[in-house]
Amino acid sequence: MKLTHALTWALLHGGALSFPGMESTLSDIHKTLKREEQSSQDCRESAELIGDLEYLEDYELSPVGARVRNIILGFESGESDEIYFNVPPLNSYACAQDTCCVWWYIVDEMERLFRGPSGRCTNPARGAIRLGFHDAAGWSKFTGSRGGADGSIVLAPEEILRPLNHGLEEIIQQMKIWYEQWGGYGISMADLIQMAGTVATVVCPLGPRIRSFIGRQDSHAPCTDGLLPDVFSDADTLIELFRAKTIQPFGLAALLGAHSTSQQRFVDPSRFGDPQDSTPGVWDVAFYKETLGRAPPRVFKFHSDIVLSEDPRIYPEFRAFAGAGGQQHWNNDYAREYVRLSLLGVYNINNLTDCTWVLPQARRGGGPEDQWVVNAWVNTTGEVPGVVEALQKGERVEGFVGLIAKVGGEVVEKGSEVVERVKRAFRG
Repeated sequence: MKLTHALTWALLHGGALSFPGMESTLSDIHKTLKREEQSSQDCRESAELIGDLEYLEDYELSPVGARVRNIILGFESGESDEIYFNVPPLNSYACAQDTCCVWWYIVDEMERLFRGPSGRCTNPARGAIRLGFHDAAGWSKFTGSRGGADGSIVLAPEEILRPLNHGLEEIIQQMKIWYEQWGGYGISMADLIQMAGTVATVVCPLGPRIRSFIGRQDSHAPCTDGLLPDVFSDADTLIELFRAKTIQPFGLAALLGAHSTSQQRFVDPSRFGDPQDSTPGVWDVAFYKETLGRAPPRVFKFHSDIVLSEDPRIYPEFRAFAGAGGQQHWNNDYAREYVRLSLLGVYNINNLTDCTWVLPQARRGGGPEDQWVVNAWVNTTGEVPGVVEALQKGERVEGFVGLIAKVGGEVVEKGSEVVERVKRAFRG
């Protein structure tokens, strides 16, 4: 309890209300409290406790409860390099006694679907990241225990019919397939969705390896409608929407960066497959740089991303992510905020199990070898057969340069003699 709050309580309830000037003193205290509340509202870093952590005392916290609390308050990293050694055979007694064991096998299957031959993450990976957001974000401080990371986006059929969930049909079908395959091992749909989101994130080149927890409870009740962000909303609406989820502006700035890997399909169908930055399928800070500044002509900027990047409550963090050291800064912040997001509406955090070590290792090296070809493609307009499909599958983009690549305004004709020239122009 803050000093001013404690003092107010003592003055109001301690029987000392009759001395001269007391009315003025109380007025001053209330003004101070109002300034504190306003300061809290203007805070740019997410710092509220969530779920059962709101009411548990420090001595009541389990190691996982304490870890989650420390992560979401910024005292501990939301990333981890811990590795799972000596994994027992799937159907062994030892595996059955280890909550995380079955998840090692599930994650192995997820990784193979999410990583493409080029090294980029695939369309199913992008879908899994988005699905994790949409399931968890169906909660706010005003909906009580209803909604959140509870699996309802798959288990409650009406949710997928909502317009803002359009495009998730394929990954939802995949979740149903995995749940039918692995449900007999006691997993929940809620955990399956969130684990898929963190696996997809780390599979994307440069993506963070986010702490991943198991033990969420499923719900077949649909979350309250109207809690998801719309790409056509203004900055005030979006910031308040996320504040109601305990996510402050800088946290929102970090979460927006998931658009770095994406290719839009339905916001503008005439530009189907156009990416939100020049490195689709790669988890880098090009999104922040290109949303703030000039971007190649094929990069499709969402209205919501533009207005948020320009808002004074968010712009400083966008600029920091786009600047020197921005990749690690962003990864750190994203991991912390995603741990928070992935546990919204979860009221048994203290009883969860940390299974982070089943995740694939983070890939911190360079980008795909064919990125220079993609650089050429994003600097063109109009349809170029095969490129969108290759990027969605995480395949190498080949054969494009000799057909249509614009170098200094000149269309390069088909022929191998131009390849080195195009490489030089677009490697940067």
